[in-house]
Amino acid sequence: MNKNYEPTACTTLLIGKGASADGSTIIARTEDSPNGAFNAKKMIVVKPSEQPRQYQSTISKVVIDLPEKPIAYTATPDADETHGIWGEAGINADNIAMSATETITTNARVLGADPLIETGIGEEDMLTLVLPYIHSAREGVRRLGDLLERYGTYEMNGIAFSDVNEIWFLETIGGHHWLAQRVPDDMYVTVPNQRGIEKFDLNDQDNFMASADMTEFINENQLQLDEELNSRIMFGTHTEMDHVYNTPRAWAIQKMLTPQVEHNPMDDDIPFAQKPEHKLTIEDVHMVMSNHYQGTVYDPYGKLGDETTRNLFRPIGINRNCELSVLQLRPNMPLEKMAIQWLAYSSMPFTTLVPVYTRVLDIPEYYKNTTVRVTSESYYWANRLIAAMADANYSEIIPFVERYQLNTLGMAHQHIHTVDQDSQIKLEDANQKFASEIKEELETLLNQVLLTRSNLMQNGYSRSDN
Repeated sequence: MNKNYEPTACTTLLIGKGASADGSTIIARTEDSPNGAFNAKKMIVVKPSEQPRQYQSTISKVVIDLPEKPIAYTATPDADETHGIWGEAGINADNIAMSATETITTNARVLGADPLIETGIGEEDMLTLVLPYIHSAREGVRRLGDLLERYGTYEMNGIAFSDVNEIWFLETIGGHHWLAQRVPDDMYVTVPNQRGIEKFDLNDQDNFMASADMTEFINENQLQLDEELNSRIMFGTHTEMDHVYNTPRAWAIQKMLTPQVEHNPMDDDIPFAQKPEHKLTIEDVHMVMSNHYQGTVYDPYGKLGDETTRNLFRPIGINRNCELSVLQLRPNMPLEKMAIQWLAYSSMPFTTLVPVYTRVLDIPEYYKNTTVRVTSESYYWANRLIAAMADANYSEIIPFVERYQLNTLGMAHQHIHTVDQDSQIKLEDANQKFASEIKEELETLLNQVLLTRSNLMQNGYSRSDN
């Protein structure tokens, strides 16, 4: 295996259609790079003619023949593809969404019973191997499950699939095994780099799917530890890293969306699925995916607590967020306008979400032109520059960022309303129009941040020449 490979660290939020404000299914995930790395991202459309017919992984070198007749899909791959594609998140032409992947944990008992496979598939590969060939969320689970059973995997991951009716979350178990659960319609799910699924029933095929030999695998390896089948207990971990890196993020989300919860940040029993206090919106998603424990002693920008508490837990909105894709499938909409991929780049506390209709042939240049060269003409790099400068003078700059976020999210909803009502509009033109508007807004913010940061430089002096 490529010795430079490191799993990415992400945060996932899944919202059932009964828990969202407009009946949409929503799957969202921040893609986060390993510590010390920053993976520049772009958004593209992969046309059927561009999809390979034989795929080879850069990391594991596995070669897989792909089916004929792929369909078009969006993706958010790395700008530098020398380490592989890393397509991460997208929606295909049949309005099926996939987010791959959420790195999760497993324990030594599982790895002893079913070791990881160095020549298997992983996060680098999964979107490319699955999304162009599926026509429902359940079909996505089945296709990926078949690939895992045949080729194995070299890492532990959670993968989300959705259509307009259902959301499914699949978790890998060892090298070849997997378990998937349907998200209850009236609930949301939080996954913070930790195995989430709890109790499961393999006889309940409406709500659970698993690798073909799951029962035998559990029994033969004596993995069942209590009377009920509980995936988190059997297959998961409860380490010190979980308590400071993983579970606090689930606690933070659930405290925001269900304030009456009684859990503490390091509890091992924070539920996989939770009912929200109110129906959830895109703004709620943006809020929780930007969370850095504000209002608590754990906020790195806060005045509460001390230096120990402010750096105790890993935030959701962290410096090494690469991108956030919020995949929304809206009921009672024409098929061509049903799917919106809300997109954000860089550190989430300083970004906004932009809506992209996905039944298109191309993506605006501003979102897809990311290169390894830093330039403010790229949406990715402009956001990265703002975040890096804003962090140093958070209290002085965050008011500008918050006004920008409120204004642009309002613009986004107005834009969607206009496009939805216009039966003649070309969706590529609609996406381009909003990209041009967001570029103007972001450049204004960049100017404000740069001016503020320049005035607060340490080599400043109060006296001037005129």
